Formats: sequence, structure tokens, C-alpha cells
Amino acid sequence: MTRTILLTSTLIAGLAGAAQAETLRLLTWGGYAPDDVVQMFEEQTGHTVEVTKSNNEEMIAKLRATGGGGFDLAQPSQDRVMGPQMEFGIYKPIDMSKIDQSQFIESMLMATMANTTVGDEVYGVPHVWGTSGLVMNTAEAGEVVKDYTDLCDPAVAGKVSYRLKRPTLIGFAFAMGEDPFAAYGDEAKYTEIMEKVEAKLIECKANVKTYWGGGDELMNLVRSGEVTASMAWDTGGWKLNDDNADITFVAPASGALGWIDTFVLPAKGQADEAAYAWINFVMQPEIAARITAAAGNFTASAGADEFAEDALKAKYQASFPQEAIDNIKWYPPVPAGLESIEGEVLDRVQAAN
Repeated sequence: MTRTILLTSTLIAGLAGAAQAETLRLLTWGGYAPDDVVQMFEEQTGHTVEVTKSNNEEMIAKLRATGGGGFDLAQPSQDRVMGPQMEFGIYKPIDMSKIDQSQFIESMLMATMANTTVGDEVYGVPHVWGTSGLVMNTAEAGEVVKDYTDLCDPAVAGKVSYRLKRPTLIGFAFAMGEDPFAAYGDEAKYTEIMEKVEAKLIECKANVKTYWGGGDELMNLVRSGEVTASMAWDTGGWKLNDDNADITFVAPASGALGWIDTFVLPAKGQADEAAYAWINFVMQPEIAARITAAAGNFTASAGADEFAEDALKAKYQASFPQEAIDNIKWYPPVPAGLESIEGEVLDRVQAAN
């Protein structure tokens, strides 16, 4: 254990000691609260932790059923914060003065705060994140495929794959110079953007080997060499890299598409001090690296990649230099009505000859 952890943990323990030790009821995803991290936190703060594993749908349902009760800290994705708060009032504002903001990657912190602000109050800060972008055999497609629309280049004809799903529409829109997220509040503008993307995807159909449906299917296609360039998740690309050093995840020139699982305070939580102590504890780079090892995804902890396992660190740093991190397009909440527009576009692309 490093001097940094000891000093920070001493501070956390001191703050916890100033208040009564609390039981933190944590509603989270698998891998986000590993046993060794929980044990270290309990030993160093005096708080205890009760972990309930869940997913977005169950988290929102549990908090709705109790009006924000039953838990002291929860971890929904950032696009599940603003809407549920406006509709159901299931969270309480975060006191940012109690958060050690220096421990966060600044661009992620700012994006999450913006996407979880209701009125003048912030309701979420970032924790675990991941992206979708380009997974390719760089030896065969690396000189050609730099962005999503390059999947339509004749040089990779017949060796391309992506899903007929929302991320493909969004990625192509950004690569075409549009900003679909900025058009979320303007249905007519969003429809116009999606019509341009529809035309491009229909034009691109001849290049597509197949539209993949599941991650295992895509990984087999790439491993076999049937597909040399695709849209997929970062962790999938890094897994493939274990088998073939030429295959990896590449952040597109227009920006990878990012999701973030947050920290939020349920409206009726009873252990706020323990919740703030947990957030500050797990965002320490050395502790965050333990969570990456358990969950498989990186966190918004600044510098945590330096403490990751060497092979994973090398893959992460190759895929995400700082400029690529700062260029990630984080998914905001989806307004009502847009999914039906997207569904119609995808149906027409699927049916086109």
C-alpha cells in the first residue's frame, strides 16, 4: 500500500471518526465493489458496507418503489439520472464540496455533471465508463479506417460489420460532421440528420459482410479474418488483442461514443457521510485500479490506468491518448420520440436493396 493511499485513507478515516460510523447501503453493478476494496474501506473508515448488485432497470424500479429509500448510494448510468429525477424525485443533490474533484478525469466529471443537472443542482458524478468505436485488424484496415464512415471505403468492401442499432446511427452522424446530441431538443433537425445517415448506411450496405447481433458473433468474425473493420466496444477489441496483436480498439477521429455509470444519492438515503467517504475512497487511483481489475472497465479516476495490470494498461493507453478521452461523445438522456424516429430509419436500412 502506497504512501498516497495511507495519507488519503487517514484523512477519510479522520472525517469518518468525526461523525458516527454508518452502514452504507450500496446499490451497484457487479464488479464495482470488490470484496477487497470493501474490506479496506471498512477497516480504514469504520463504516460498514452492504452491497446489492443490480442493473439500470432494477435500480430505478427499486428507488421509485420507495421514493428514493432503502439505499444510501446508487450507480445508475448517467442517462438514467435527469429523467427519473424530474419525473419521480428519487435522488438528492450532491454537495460537490464534499467530493475530491481532483481525483476525477476532468472532461468526464464535467460531462457527467452537465448531463445530471436538474435546475441548478448536480445529481451525479462519474465512476465506471466504457465506449464503442472501431475494432479492427490494424495491419489490414488501419491505413484506411479512421472514422465510422470509413467503413464504407471500397478498400474494405465485404469485410465490414456493425450493428443495425442506435450507436451506429449516432456514430455515423458524428463522422458526417453532424451533432445528433445537440439536436435532441429539435425533432425536425434530428429527423433531418437521421435521414442523411440513412442514405449513407444504405449506400454502405454493399460493404457490409453482416450486421452482427451479439459480441461473440462479432469476435468470431474478426478472429477468423472474415471481418477486418467493425464498430464495437473497447473491451471486445482488447480481448481480441490478446489473440492477435494487430487487432485492437481504435477511438474514431470524430470521437468514441461513451457511457458512464455514476454515483447518485437516493432521496431518502440515511448515510450521506459514508457515501461521500466511499466515493472519495474508490476514486483514488490505486483503489480504482482494483475496481478495473474486477469489473473489466476503467473508471473516471485520473491516473488510475498507471496502476492497472500491465497488459491492460498498454491497450488502454494505446487506444485512449488524452485527446481521444477528451473527444469522447458521452450519451445524454434520450428525449421521448427520438427512438421511434431511429427505429423507422433502421427498418428502412434493413429493407433496402
